[in-house]
Amino acid sequence: MIIKGFQRLTLLDFPERTACTLFTGGCNFRCPFCHNASLVLPERFFDAEFEEDEIFDFLRARRGRLEGVCISGGEPTLMPDLPEFMEKIKNLGYAVKLDTNGYRPDVLASVIAAGLVDYVAMDIKNCRERYAATAGLPTLDISKIERSADILMRGSLPFEFRTTTLRGYHDRESFEKIGQWLAGRERYFIQGFAASDDLISDGLDGYNKNELTDLLNVLTPYIPNAQLRG
Repeated sequence: MIIKGFQRLTLLDFPERTACTLFTGGCNFRCPFCHNASLVLPERFFDAEFEEDEIFDFLRARRGRLEGVCISGGEPTLMPDLPEFMEKIKNLGYAVKLDTNGYRPDVLASVIAAGLVDYVAMDIKNCRERYAATAGLPTLDISKIERSADILMRGSLPFEFRTTTLRGYHDRESFEKIGQWLAGRERYFIQGFAASDDLISDGLDGYNKNELTDLLNVLTPYIPNAQLRG
């Protein structure tokens, strides 16, 4: 595992659990609004890298105080040893949350089938018609995203969808189409774009709270459990 970031305590990332968060290096998307460019672009990777021994020493020492481990990125499903890494965490008694862009549905299906993950947060970048531009991939295969969404929606594992929203990429029509595509009772979070000093692209602008509420109101007739986050 290429672990480029390590947050030793989070009360927000894993619903209803105290957890730590690991950030893997590398991603197969190039979303212009990504605020973790140093985890995505190899030429901007953090010099630091955390050894697995360090991570597992920490987890062994925190048993009974921490309840879960979030594996984020970057894109964790690119790591060939992800299943083995998850299994080691589970063997220590921790719950595992996986953050993913959903572009490797076979990996997602396999770790779910093996009982290696307890919660999944999958990014929904946009409606299908605008997905490629939003993900920064001109040749994106939307069927991979559709398959991952279907795996979650047809399964029994707790999960959430989430969309980071900004001007020029998302509007009322986007969320109308997302709602028609993913209609159901799953958790769905609309997140406002927050600028950082580690963006892939500059000059981007987010929506204010009232505008986000308007977008939420477009989505909730299809996905009643949708909420604003942040």
